[in-house]
Amino acid sequence: RFKSGGQVVKNVTGYDLCKLLVGSYGTLAAIHEVTLKVMPEPDKLRTVLVMGLDDTTAVDLLGEAACSGFELSGLAHLPAAVTAASSVPYVANAGASVTAMRIEGPEPSVEHRCDELRKWAGNHGPVDELHRHNSVSLWREVRDASAFSADALARHNVWRLSVTPAEGARVVERIAEQHPARWLFDWAGGLVWLATEAVPADSEPGIRSAVARAGGHATLIRGAAEARTAVPVFQPQPQPLADLSRRVKENFDPKGILNPGRIYPWG
Repeated sequence: RFKSGGQVVKNVTGYDLCKLLVGSYGTLAAIHEVTLKVMPEPDKLRTVLVMGLDDTTAVDLLGEAACSGFELSGLAHLPAAVTAASSVPYVANAGASVTAMRIEGPEPSVEHRCDELRKWAGNHGPVDELHRHNSVSLWREVRDASAFSADALARHNVWRLSVTPAEGARVVERIAEQHPARWLFDWAGGLVWLATEAVPADSEPGIRSAVARAGGHATLIRGAAEARTAVPVFQPQPQPLADLSRRVKENFDPKGILNPGRIYPWG
C-alpha cells in the first residue's frame, strides 16, 4: 500500500505516481481512494460554429484559435459525413462540415469573447452559434464519438489517434488514401476519432504507420473479436520504452496478478 500526493492538489516534486497510474488500466495498482479537484459549472456556455471548411483549413483555424486570447475550452471539427448524424438540429441540418469552438465562464466575459470570436471566425466562412443546451449535446457527442455508434457503423473498427494538432489533418489524409473511413477532430486536431471499414489485419499497419510518422499513437477502441486478436489494441512501443514499461510492471506487480495482458501480452 502507498499514498501519493495529498488532499491539496498541486504540483509536487518526486516520482509522480498519479500520472503513472493514469492510463495504466489497473495493471500497476488498485486505486481505492482518490482526491479530485473540481471546478464549478460555468455561468455561461456558448459554441461558435464555422460552416463548410475542409479538414486542413479547419485544423489550421483551430490552431490559431487555440493560441488566441479567446480562452476557448473546446475545439473540434466535424466533417459533413459526421454532422449529419448529430442530434443538434443546427449541426445536423448544416449540410456541410462544422468547426466548433466553445467558450465558457462568467456571463459578461462569455458575451464579449463570443462576439469577438464570431467577428474573427466570420472571415473564414458562415458562422452560427449554439447556446447551453445544444452546446452540451454537441460536446457530449464529440467526447463520446457517438457518430460512430449508429447501426450502420456497428461493424467498423473505431480508432483513437493522438497526434500533434497541426498534423491531424495530414495523418487522416494519408489513412484515407488507403482505407475507406470516417473521422472527426477534437483537441484542435490533436485527437482524431476514426472509423474504418478495412479488414483488421490489412488496416492496422497503414493506420499505425501514418500515426507513427507524425510522432503519435493509435489505440483500437472498438473492433470485432477477430480484430482485437489480430491487431494490438495499444500502439506497439519502441524496444527501449517497452523494456522500461516491463521493468515498471515487474516492480509494481511482481506476481503478475493485476490485469495481466490488458495492455501488452507480457503485462
